[in-house]
Amino acid sequence: MIGTVARIALGALFLASGALKLRDPSWPGAARAMGAPRLTVPLIVPAEIVLGAGLAAGIAEPWPAWLALGLLATFSAALARMLRRPREERPACACFGRWSAKPVGAGSLLRNCALAVLAIAALA
Repeated sequence: MIGTVARIALGALFLASGALKLRDPSWPGAARAMGAPRLTVPLIVPAEIVLGAGLAAGIAEPWPAWLALGLLATFSAALARMLRRPREERPACACFGRWSAKPVGAGSLLRNCALAVLAIAALA
């Protein structure tokens, strides 16, 4: 039961993240400012949407939860790298498009840790 709720919640969050980025024309620039390689930027939004749909629908369990955990680890590494910069030099996270476009902070990394806990719970 907990795994199912975690899987659906995480899927909804990935779907929302992808959809909000899709609607934000400035998001690709924000992704590049965060250090995403130029070739991967166009793949991030579709990957989040497909992953979110797979999680929410329970398709091919447990692979979507493992993939979400890997993606969150990758995003968290980028956030941690940005946290080493002085506050005034940190780019906007834009993890949820313009809705969350504020400079990277410790809260960004904590949010990803909470989402990673959800991914782990989805594996149960």
